Amino acid sequence: MISPDEADRIGRRLAELKSLRLPYEGQMRQCFDYTYPERGEGFTTGPNTISDTSGKRAEIYDDTATDGTRILGSSIIGGMTPANSLWFGLDTGGNDGEMDTRWLSTAAQFLFDNIHASNFDSAAFECVMDMVGGAGHFVLFIDEAREGGYRFEQWPVGQCWVSSSTSGGRVDTIYREFPLTVEQIVKEYGIDQVSDTVKKMHEAKRFDEKIMVTWAIEPRSLHLVGAKMARNKAFASVHKETSGSTTLRESGFDEFPCAVPRWMLIPGSHYAKSPMSQCLATVKTLNEVKKLDLQNFELTAYGMFKARDDGVLNPFTTTIGPRRVVVVSDMDNFQRIEPGGDPKLVAYVVENMQRDIRKLLMADQLQPQDGPAMTATEVHARIMLIRQQLGPIFGRLQSEWLRPLIERCFGIAYRAGVLEQACGPIPDSLRNRIVNVNYSSPLARAQKLEEVTAIDTWVLGLLQVATETQDMSVLDQVNFQYAGQFKADALGVPSKAVRSTDEIASIRQARTEAQQNAAKQAQAQQVQTTAGEAMAKQIATGG
Repeated sequence: MISPDEADRIGRRLAELKSLRLPYEGQMRQCFDYTYPERGEGFTTGPNTISDTSGKRAEIYDDTATDGTRILGSSIIGGMTPANSLWFGLDTGGNDGEMDTRWLSTAAQFLFDNIHASNFDSAAFECVMDMVGGAGHFVLFIDEAREGGYRFEQWPVGQCWVSSSTSGGRVDTIYREFPLTVEQIVKEYGIDQVSDTVKKMHEAKRFDEKIMVTWAIEPRSLHLVGAKMARNKAFASVHKETSGSTTLRESGFDEFPCAVPRWMLIPGSHYAKSPMSQCLATVKTLNEVKKLDLQNFELTAYGMFKARDDGVLNPFTTTIGPRRVVVVSDMDNFQRIEPGGDPKLVAYVVENMQRDIRKLLMADQLQPQDGPAMTATEVHARIMLIRQQLGPIFGRLQSEWLRPLIERCFGIAYRAGVLEQACGPIPDSLRNRIVNVNYSSPLARAQKLEEVTAIDTWVLGLLQVATETQDMSVLDQVNFQYAGQFKADALGVPSKAVRSTDEIASIRQARTEAQQNAAKQAQAQQVQTTAGEAMAKQIATGG
């Protein structure tokens, strides 16, 4: 176990990380309050209760922001990690041989199948909602399930404080503070590991009282590559009771076990702004306008009255309602007041603000459009627009979410031995080489559609020139084999549908041999025909 001094250092750093996030917590919480209040746990003192979140939800008078973040989150999940098609591949970035390519392709399919066979899809959607709807980032913990396979756990962003050991690098340090009951902490870590205070609480059967636990994960300055002992691995993992210096568990990870992608970095900070933060002012204004509009509706529906206290009618005790009689001495003493305001103006303002919110959240372009079916040109134009809108953030999500995810899953499967069981032994040519991740998700393919269109336009233009001039040599400029392979990759054609280079060479060789054999047979046939004609002519002339 770590020394008390090291435990105290972890406590001091947690306090420092809390102070660094404090300036941004107010806006994060407000973003959650107007979209998904229940996901904002950790940004206030103590956990959210059902009454807290219900009260926050009841104060939302317009769901445009909630619906917009849901559409944006669903579009990111569907465009980057679809469960129905392989969205990534593996290569070494060089001239891989046929055996290397086949093994890497099989490994990618194995990882994909096991990732989506786990709870990834449900956890990923909740994570993305944290990023786009409130905090601007999320924390996804990736580990091996006890029964085999992968286990993905979405950590509440309010419980996590993050940092990076390199300037401008991705997050590689995370401190999580979370509550456990006395019963849970003893069951998780053992009665011998907890502090004397917790032992006494357990002996007194105060099982449901909460104890705060700190989990610190950070890179080690010195470690062993391929270390077997957890204490020598690249990333340290320490569990301790937040109050005091009692260490509950010390272990380690070969890779950083969390993916922490960020939407738009705040300068000078490890945190980011969410899309929701960009339209927060408009959302708050719209919410207030809708609240006032509902109050005006209540006045219109139920009415507002004025009454004179003339000794006969007491306006403080008079009740207005159906089948009630209000006694007045003078009809002018009791009158209805018509509410003011212009409903058309309110509707116009509300509609404009809702449109602005959907535009800022990109929900106006990402959701299916009403109306008749779009033509192929319209579909292509819309995909290009989506690519332009999500393109800038796509690279960051690849670097800070998908790559750490695949690296972690690959490492877990490799160390467990199941990767080689499923894909066969790793070829010697792949050992000690860096494996790259290439993405073939719908959004990644949309990034390449412009180049596919350029190839088609160029080839069609050359073909038109060749047809008009009757000179097919102009097509010699085109490398049709490379163009075909590039288009197959960009369009997401399954690899089994595309023949390999060796298969193409074999087919071409067989075709050449068949053409040569046919030419030889034709030549032999011509010789036989010529000889027969000569012999027939000789016989006819009596030669």
